[in-house]
Amino acid sequence: MLQLPRFRRFRTRLLLIILGLLVAALGSSYVLVTRANKANAIAHIESNLAGAVRVFWFSVQLRQERLAQSAAVMSADWPIRTLYLQDELDRATLRSTLTSYADRLQVPVVATFDNDGEMLATTMIGLTDEHCGPFRYLVRRADEESTEYASDFAYLGGQLHVLVVVPLFAPRPNVIGWFAVAFPIDDEFATNLRRSTQAEVTFVSGLGDHDRRVLATSLPAALARTVAAHKLTDTSRHEGTSIISMDGEPYVTLLAPLDLLGDDPARIALQRSLTAELAPARELEKTILLISVIALVMASVVAIGVARGVSQPVQELAAHTEVIASGDYKTHLHPNRSDEFGRLAESFNRMSDGLAERDQVRDLLDKNVSPEIAAQLMRDGAILGGEEREITVLFADLRGFTPLSEKLPPRELIDLLNRYLECMSAEIERHGGVIDKFIGDAIMAIFGAPVDQPDAAGQALRAALAMEQALIGFNAELRAEGRPDLAIGIGINTAQVVAGNIGSKRRLNYSVIGDGVNVAARLETQTRNPEYRTNILVSAATLAATSSQFHTRALGTINVKGRNEPVTVFALDGLA
Repeated sequence: MLQLPRFRRFRTRLLLIILGLLVAALGSSYVLVTRANKANAIAHIESNLAGAVRVFWFSVQLRQERLAQSAAVMSADWPIRTLYLQDELDRATLRSTLTSYADRLQVPVVATFDNDGEMLATTMIGLTDEHCGPFRYLVRRADEESTEYASDFAYLGGQLHVLVVVPLFAPRPNVIGWFAVAFPIDDEFATNLRRSTQAEVTFVSGLGDHDRRVLATSLPAALARTVAAHKLTDTSRHEGTSIISMDGEPYVTLLAPLDLLGDDPARIALQRSLTAELAPARELEKTILLISVIALVMASVVAIGVARGVSQPVQELAAHTEVIASGDYKTHLHPNRSDEFGRLAESFNRMSDGLAERDQVRDLLDKNVSPEIAAQLMRDGAILGGEEREITVLFADLRGFTPLSEKLPPRELIDLLNRYLECMSAEIERHGGVIDKFIGDAIMAIFGAPVDQPDAAGQALRAALAMEQALIGFNAELRAEGRPDLAIGIGINTAQVVAGNIGSKRRLNYSVIGDGVNVAARLETQTRNPEYRTNILVSAATLAATSSQFHTRALGTINVKGRNEPVTVFALDGLA
């Protein structure tokens, strides 16, 4: 039977499992979405940073070509060629001319060199000939390769510059000297590059762990130092991306090496904030999270409602099973619903009605047949037929009842007879006997059928003695009522008979038939013989079938009507 506390615990566990699975599904979806957004953001930033590197090289190349073209045009000017062709070079005038060229080119460094690579003049204060090694290297490269110009990166005065040299012809193809310009890679350059690429730019000197410094940057100084202090790995010494945390914010960083003339390579670090890149996605994630929470709350409310909607009728049905189990079939459920639970409740009500009807039928059956026979009919069904078995048959009849019946009114007569039969039946059933039928004031009882009974014959004899004693008490009641005593005669015989359901398909009766039944009935009639001085006659077959000891008197043999062989009989006087 369903136990309500256990059902409630099961319902709670099931609800928690469902909500747990829903939370796990929503949580997993949220985690997957956030991871996918982060991976997509990193991939997008890496793609943008790779494009920013190409923009850097393109802008440098474009400026190199522009400066080379401008320098070539200026180197062809008559004033500077005149100065180069003088027997004695006027360095002051040459420097003044270079200053004018620097203003026109919008670069801070302009210098000239002779064919031997000696610096003749420069606009950069403090730049001496011994620090012009990068320029001389470019002069040699341009001379050897016979190119229109040569350009590369180098340090000038500790500052990173882009150097460009062009030949000075007088006339072409005679080279009489070299014209050199340089523009710095400074914070302004980095800031302009950031505007073009939307990426933070930082130039860092050296690849070692101890000699790195910020050359130029678009970042605040403190953040730029964090980039410079970033520990290099074997992979980050070459072009590649990594994530650097600056001021608690992650930046996707692309590190690209920058080769220098006469010095260790520098690095260019291009960065974009991962947090800024993820900002739109984070808003979407917040929306997804909010929707998930709302969905979870709604699902919880719906689940609780459904659970209550399911558990309440189930609990009512479970409680009603307890009512039915207690034997109360009159109490009905009153479902106010038309779903499956409503139909189930109606089925419960029909079941209650059926059980009530069954109990009523069984109660009527118990009152019309013995409980043992009723149980067999309920178990095996009303099937015609029988079986041969050894039983003990007891017949009991009132003596002198006919004259009494003529004196009493019918209602009083029936009441008296019922009291007598109730008294006798109680003793028969107490000793395991089964009332087969009432025949007027006579009783036919059987022992050993339909249920096997140990020492059925002995129990029948004990029942007869008990009936005799019970009648003494019943007669005392009758005397108190002013009525005459009743007398009884009992015949008992043990024999093989056929026991089973006898009758028709519409009406049947469990009974026993056979010669042994007839002998018991005849023995009961012989108790009227005053010579026997007994109320109970027992056949020799019954005494042989019992293992108990009784006081008996042998009465010889008697001839039984309808039977050729005589029957040996005994008077039963009491227990041994």
